[in-house]
Amino acid sequence: MTETTDAHDVLVVGGGIAGLTAGLFTARAGLDTLLVRAGESILRRNAHVENFPGFPAGVNPRTLLDMTERQARDAGCAIRAGTVTDVRASPDAPRSSEDPDSQKRFEVATDGERLLTEFVVVATKNDVAFLESLDVGVVKRGSKTYLDCEASGRTAVDGLYAAGRVAERPHQAVVAAGHGAETALSLLDDADTPFYHDWVAPEGYFTGRGREVPPGCEEIDDAERERRERASMETMREWFSEPHADAPTRHPSLVDDE
Repeated sequence: MTETTDAHDVLVVGGGIAGLTAGLFTARAGLDTLLVRAGESILRRNAHVENFPGFPAGVNPRTLLDMTERQARDAGCAIRAGTVTDVRASPDAPRSSEDPDSQKRFEVATDGERLLTEFVVVATKNDVAFLESLDVGVVKRGSKTYLDCEASGRTAVDGLYAAGRVAERPHQAVVAAGHGAETALSLLDDADTPFYHDWVAPEGYFTGRGREVPPGCEEIDDAERERRERASMETMREWFSEPHADAPTRHPSLVDDE
């Protein structure tokens, strides 16, 4: 690996709906999150997604991915194109509570860079070759490769998680997004991040009952609630005012007729 070092709390490998959702949750919880993606999500091959909640007439899958990416970026998740080639235990151990930077347990090689991170979320389709140096279970089912993990996304390697299809979850966008969120919440629990509910409540919901507002929650008054609703409506109009410019990506096995 090169000498260039960039340190993060969370590295997400894969930029599909599972990876984007995982990065959205960890970034919103205050963890320094970097998502690295090689190529594009297979969801961009779909013509139309018709079973994703909240879209009664369906939704363009490329629009869905673009919206989720914007949401993750707005939450603070950094996203860059690149290929992760190796993930291994960091040689910078022993870990020291006095020096937080020394606690980064993984060293990651990607496009000539050396990254350090405390947690890794693998959200690829089938690619797990970059984990060869780690003692993590791999499951082969026909031509498909999966990581052996718990339903929570935890693997046998502390700090390493799997989300979505590579975790052998059903191949549906809503399932992948949900498992990305579940995996991120498992990571946050292991990171000892204060209870993260991500609940925006009406003014007085907690304080009006003599309770403190829990970490990850907030109370907003009617004016702020109305402002946020108007902003969300305007954002949706922005996204759906015109058809998406991109056609579905062709499957690589298809040959052009020309």
